[in-house]
Amino acid sequence: MSARQYLLQFVPKLHTALREGYGWRELRADAIAGLTVAIVALPLAMALAIASGAGPEKGLYTAIVAGFLVSALGGSRVQIGGPTAAFVPVVFVVIQQFGFGGLILCTLLAGLMLIGAGLLRLGTLMKYMPQPVITGFTAGIAVSIFSSQIKDALGLQMGTVPAEFLARWSAYAQHLASAQPAAIALTVLGLAVIVLLRWRKPKWPGFLIALLVCSGASVAFGLPAETIGSRFGDLPSALPVFEFPHIPFERTLELLPSSFTIAFLAGVESLLSAVVADGMTGGRHRSNGELVAQGVANVGSALFGGLPATGAIARTATNIRAGARSPVAGMLHAVFLLAFMLLLAPSMRYVPLPALAAVLLVVAWNMSEYQHFRHTLSAPWGDRLVLLLTFLLTVFFDLTIAIEVGLIAATLIFMHRMAESVEISSGVRSSDDDPDGGDPARRADEEQRNRLPAGVEVYQISGPLFFGAANRLDNLLDQFFEPPKVFILRMRLVPMIDASGVHAMENLARRCRRRGIALIVSGLQPQPNRVLADMDFGERPGQVHFVSSFERALKLAASLAEKHPA
Repeated sequence: MSARQYLLQFVPKLHTALREGYGWRELRADAIAGLTVAIVALPLAMALAIASGAGPEKGLYTAIVAGFLVSALGGSRVQIGGPTAAFVPVVFVVIQQFGFGGLILCTLLAGLMLIGAGLLRLGTLMKYMPQPVITGFTAGIAVSIFSSQIKDALGLQMGTVPAEFLARWSAYAQHLASAQPAAIALTVLGLAVIVLLRWRKPKWPGFLIALLVCSGASVAFGLPAETIGSRFGDLPSALPVFEFPHIPFERTLELLPSSFTIAFLAGVESLLSAVVADGMTGGRHRSNGELVAQGVANVGSALFGGLPATGAIARTATNIRAGARSPVAGMLHAVFLLAFMLLLAPSMRYVPLPALAAVLLVVAWNMSEYQHFRHTLSAPWGDRLVLLLTFLLTVFFDLTIAIEVGLIAATLIFMHRMAESVEISSGVRSSDDDPDGGDPARRADEEQRNRLPAGVEVYQISGPLFFGAANRLDNLLDQFFEPPKVFILRMRLVPMIDASGVHAMENLARRCRRRGIALIVSGLQPQPNRVLADMDFGERPGQVHFVSSFERALKLAASLAEKHPA
C-alpha cells in the first residue's frame, strides 16, 4: 500500500461531503436532522451520566465535545457520537474505585488506544468479533443498567448503590420498605408516556416528552421526589471548560484493563453503528478513520471533563431518518445541545430522577435484544456456551473479565471446530459407507489407490494445517504394518498453513528420514508454498520432494521406489 492510499483511509467524510458540493438545501436538511437528534440526545446524555455515577452535566459535555469531534473527523457521513449505555457498568466501577480523575485517565488511555488501533489499520478486524460475545455482553449490560435504576425508580432511601450485582439487590431488599409512592408514580408515568408515544406517535421525541410531563406533574402536585437539582444542584449554564484535572498517573497499570475495555467497547460499537448506517444509506464508511476519530473524541471529552464516548446506533438511525445529508448534521447536533444547556440549565433542576430512571429502563429493554438472545440460544453448543458465559460474567462479575473470557472461549471453540474440520485420510472410504459400490467418489478413490506403485502410500490433508490440527500428522507413519518406501502427502486441499503446521511437517520429514522413507509433497497452494519457503522447508534430494500434481507425484514415487528395493 502506498503512502497516499494509507493516508486516504483517514480523510474525514466531512471533507468528502463538502468536496462533492454543499449548499443551502443540504445545510437545511442537516440542521433539521441535527435538531431532531439533539432533542433525543438531551435526556439520554443526562440519564446515562447519572447512571454512570457522574453528574448530568458530564453527559452533556460528552455529547457536545465528543459528538462534534466524531462527526467532524470521522469516517462515516451520518455517525452520531456521545455517551452510550454500553459504558455505564465500567464507568460506574472506575469512578467508585478510582474517582473521577481515574476515569479521566481511563478515557485518555482508551482514546490513545483507539488512535493507535486506527493507525495500525485494525478497524477491519472488528468485523471478526464473535456475535455471541457481542450479544452476551450487550444483554449483560442491559441487565446491569436495569438493576442500577431500581433505587431511583422506587425512590429507595439508601446510600450509595453497590457496584456488585448480588450486593446491589441485597441492599435493595433491605431498603424496600422505604420506597416512595411519588417516585413509583413518576416512574410509571414516564414509562407509560414513552410506550404510548412509541405506539401512537413513533416519530415524536418520547424521552424528552416523558421528562417534560413528569417534571410538570412533579411541580404541579408538589410530589416529594428527588430531582436533578436536589441531588446535583444547578447545572452549569456556561461553555465546557478545557482543564487538566488531577489524574492518578501512579495507578496507570491498575487502570489499563478498564481502559482497554472502554477502547474495545468504543471501537466495536462505533463500527457496528457505522455498518448499520451504511445499510440504511447505501454508503460506505472508513473504519480505520472512524477509529482514529473516536480516539480523538475520547481524548477531547476527557480534557473537557466528559465521559467515554462512541457511535450511538439509535441516535445515528434517528439522524438518518431525519434526513441527514452529511457530517454537518452531527456537528450541528452538538451545537444545539450546547444551546440547550446554556438556555435550559436553570429549568433542568426540576427534572425528577424517577423520570430519568424510566428513560434508562426503556434503554435497557431496547439494549437487551431479547429476541436475538433467545435466537442465539438455538445455535450450536459452542456459541451457546460463549453467549451464556459472557452474559453471566458481565452481570455477576465484571465487564472487562467477561469480554476477555468470552473472546478466549470463542477462540478456543473456533480452534476446536477448525481442527475437527481438518481431515487426514488415505483417500479410500470403507465399503460400509457405500455397500452397493455406486458412489462415484469412492470408485475414483479406489482407482487412484490401485494406481499406486508397490511400496508407495498416500495420505491427503483437507483443510487448514494450523496449530489446532498440526498434531494430526504425528502418528501417520505408525498406521502402516510395514513402512512404505515412498510416502505421498497430498496438500491440494490445504488453503493455509502456520508455523505449527510447518513444524509438524518438519517432524514428519525427520521421521521419514530416520526410517528411510522418501517424502513427496504434492499440490501445494500459494500460501502454504510461500510459508514453507520462508521457513526454509524446501526440497531435499532423496528425502523431501515437491511436485505440482498427484500425477507427477505418482511418476516420481515409482522412480524412487525402484531405486530403493525392499
